[in-house]
Amino acid sequence: MRIGVARVSTRDQHPEAQQDALRAAGCEQVFTDKASGKLARRPELDKALLVAREGDQLVVAKLDRLGRSLENLIELSKELQARGVGLVVLDQGIDTSTAVGRMFFQILGAIAEFEHALMSERTMDGLEAARARGRTGGQKPKLGPRQVRLAREMYDSGDYTVQRIADEFGVTRPTIYRHLAKA
Repeated sequence: MRIGVARVSTRDQHPEAQQDALRAAGCEQVFTDKASGKLARRPELDKALLVAREGDQLVVAKLDRLGRSLENLIELSKELQARGVGLVVLDQGIDTSTAVGRMFFQILGAIAEFEHALMSERTMDGLEAARARGRTGGQKPKLGPRQVRLAREMYDSGDYTVQRIADEFGVTRPTIYRHLAKA
């Protein structure tokens, strides 16, 4: 039996493309997690592992959907191999029931981890460079200092409700309350 495992890491991502690919590959059951790939164990992956029996295949659309850590991928591969369960990665044509498939799996896992480490380093370098130029993270304030002062004056006059002030500046009431609390 082929058992599919899909994963999306955020609520904004949609698993349908992965699920469709897994069903097209002959998966009788598809388990879908909404969790970070950094997590070693995920509830739906755990269910898929409970269902898998000797001779079955665990199928993923892409290797990075199974996990980002090479250590975790190799550990999972060894566990599956010990139980006689194959691992199939559709987009790379990997099938760990063969020696070549096992080698490819380990090489691609190492490359994926290396790529992730490079992206993390570039992100950290970019943040450090931005801080050196005096930029900090986060959103820009919705109101400038002049607008905050005007909002405070409108509020203090008693002629304007917070909702009306918010409407005047095109922001939400919580934004006005937040700025009033700071002022």
